[in-house]
Amino acid sequence: MKIKAAVLHEMGLPHPYAESQPLVIEEVDLDPPGEGEVLVEIKAAGLCHSDLSVINGNRPRPTPMALGHEAAGVVRELGRGVDNFAEGDHVVMVFVPSCGRCLPCWEGRPALCEPGGAANVAGSLFSGARRLRLNGKELHHHLGVSAFSTHAVVSHQSLVKVHPDLPLHQAALFGCAVLTGAGAVLNTAKVEPGSKVAVIGLGGIGLNALLAAKLVGAERIVAIDALDEKLDFAKQLGATDAFNAMDEDCVAQVREATNGGVNYAIEAVGLVKALTLAYDITRRGGTTVTAGLAHPKHKLEIQQVSLVGEERTLKGSYIGSCIPARDVPRYVGLYQRGYLPIDRLTSDRIGFDELNAAFDRLASGRTVRQILEPR
Repeated sequence: MKIKAAVLHEMGLPHPYAESQPLVIEEVDLDPPGEGEVLVEIKAAGLCHSDLSVINGNRPRPTPMALGHEAAGVVRELGRGVDNFAEGDHVVMVFVPSCGRCLPCWEGRPALCEPGGAANVAGSLFSGARRLRLNGKELHHHLGVSAFSTHAVVSHQSLVKVHPDLPLHQAALFGCAVLTGAGAVLNTAKVEPGSKVAVIGLGGIGLNALLAAKLVGAERIVAIDALDEKLDFAKQLGATDAFNAMDEDCVAQVREATNGGVNYAIEAVGLVKALTLAYDITRRGGTTVTAGLAHPKHKLEIQQVSLVGEERTLKGSYIGSCIPARDVPRYVGLYQRGYLPIDRLTSDRIGFDELNAAFDRLASGRTVRQILEPR
C-alpha cells in the first residue's frame, strides 16, 4: 500500500530545521505484515529527543530511515501467527521489541532484549525484515516503529493493547515519555515515600518523573532546568523547589535547601554536565539515575572514592526499566484515576507540514510534548 512517511535522508543538517528540512514527507510503499507482524494505522506520534538525536547525528542510525518511535494507533491487519491482537484494537507502540527468550528477558528486563536491541541498531523489524520502500529501495525502520507515518508494519512484540476509551493522542505518550520518566522513579530508583527527589531536565521524560515522584509521596521534589518557564510549570505540577541549572551556585543552593542533598536525583537531559550536577546534589547514601541518552563519545568523570566512602549508587535507566506489557496498562490506570495527569504535558498537536519546525521548538527546550497526528 502507499503511505506517507517522514524520511530522514541525511543526519546532521543545520538549524533551523524549518529551512534545512531534514525530514522529507515522502509517498512510500509499505508491504503487508509478515509472520508475527501487524499493520497499524498511526493516529498520534510524540516528538522525542531520541528522534532529535538521530536528526542531529548524536545517535547514529542507518539512513534513509522513516523516523518516529513514540506512538499509538489502531490495528488494521494481522500477519500470519498473530493471535494476541484483533483488527480494530487500540495499541501503544513500544520501541524495544522483546523476544521473551534471551537472558535479559528471562530476568524480567525486556528493555534490554538482545535480539530486539540488535534489530533496532540495524534499522529493521524484529524479524530482520524491512517493510518500507522508496522508489524500489528499502527504507530503514526507526526502533522497529517508524511512527511519523500514516501507517506502520511492526512486530507484535512492539505493541501493547490499550482500552479504546483512552484518547490516542494521550496514549502515544505511554510508549516512551511515561514509561521512561515514571519508570525511572518507580522501577529504577524505587523512590520511597518521604524521600527528597530532584529531577534535572523538564522535558517530557523529566516531567513524567516529577509526576511519579509526587505519586509515590516524595517529601521534597526539586525541579532543575535552564528555562524559568519550565521551572514555573514544574511548580504547577507539584515541585516543591525549583532552581535554574545555569546558576553557578545551583549545586550549593540545592544542597542547602535539602539539608545536604537529595536521596534520589533523576537526570533526564542526556548531557554530561546535567548528570554531573545530578551526582553532585545527591546526598551520602543516595542514588543518581540517568535516563537521558548522551552522545556515545561523551564520558563522565566522578570522584570514584565517593561511591565507596559515601555508599553512593549511580544507575542507568533505559525505558524506565519497564516491563511494557505490565507497566503500560498500570500507568494508563494511574492516569485515568487522576494520579498521573499526563494530559497536561501536551504542548501542540501538529500535522506533517509542521514537523521540521516542531523539531526546532524541541531543540530549543521550549516545549514539552508535541504530538504529530498524521494526515
